[in-house]
Amino acid sequence: MTTLWVFLAGLLTAVTTGLGALPFLVVRTMSRATVAYANAIAAGLMLGASFKLVAEGTGYGTWQTVVGANLGLLFILTTERLLRDRSIAFADLQGAGAKQALLMVIVMTVHSFSEGVAVGVSFGGGETLAFLITVAIAIHNIPEGLAITAALRPQGATILSCVWWSVFSSLPQPIMAVPAFLFVEAFRPGLPYGLGFAAGAMTFMVFEELLPEAFERTSRTRVALLASLTFAGMILLQQLL
Repeated sequence: MTTLWVFLAGLLTAVTTGLGALPFLVVRTMSRATVAYANAIAAGLMLGASFKLVAEGTGYGTWQTVVGANLGLLFILTTERLLRDRSIAFADLQGAGAKQALLMVIVMTVHSFSEGVAVGVSFGGGETLAFLITVAIAIHNIPEGLAITAALRPQGATILSCVWWSVFSSLPQPIMAVPAFLFVEAFRPGLPYGLGFAAGAMTFMVFEELLPEAFERTSRTRVALLASLTFAGMILLQQLL
């Protein structure tokens, strides 16, 4: 029964990621400025998440987190190199938009492995800790779904597609939660590497893909302001949790 509850907790955190797509139900048009603002929001959310990941990772091991971050950078560079000269179709998208969307989903999916381990490990600390960690990650996943949708929707992806890929990006959470719970001592040493890896990959994605594209589409000042405010809001939300 405990193993079932661990899996259900991980599944709950995954499903809540899809809620991040709902605000885009009211966005009917996707002008150049709207695309830029969506990228700025995604950038702020991802930077805020990366900041938290590094803070958590250093609690388990500082140099391990740094190594993980550099591996995350290397992973994105290698993935981009592999996709550079390929024709990509992803989430009803084609061309450059499909490549950016695919990179976003890859980054967030890899990031979810660490969150799944965190859910499983938390159950080893008792029901209260497990409940708090599960709720915190579930709420934290909503803006992550928003970040994914902010990258996919302006490129032409449907809302249903955005919801699906948002939830898909978090499916590693229920998958990893159970083995992390059953073999908590074996998984714990790998957490700082995983957290750092996700932080490095997301940070590079922000500065290499999202912000440059946003700066090309509208006022740099507005993009920087919106990204900064979103980043601050993400940090505040994580502190409240």
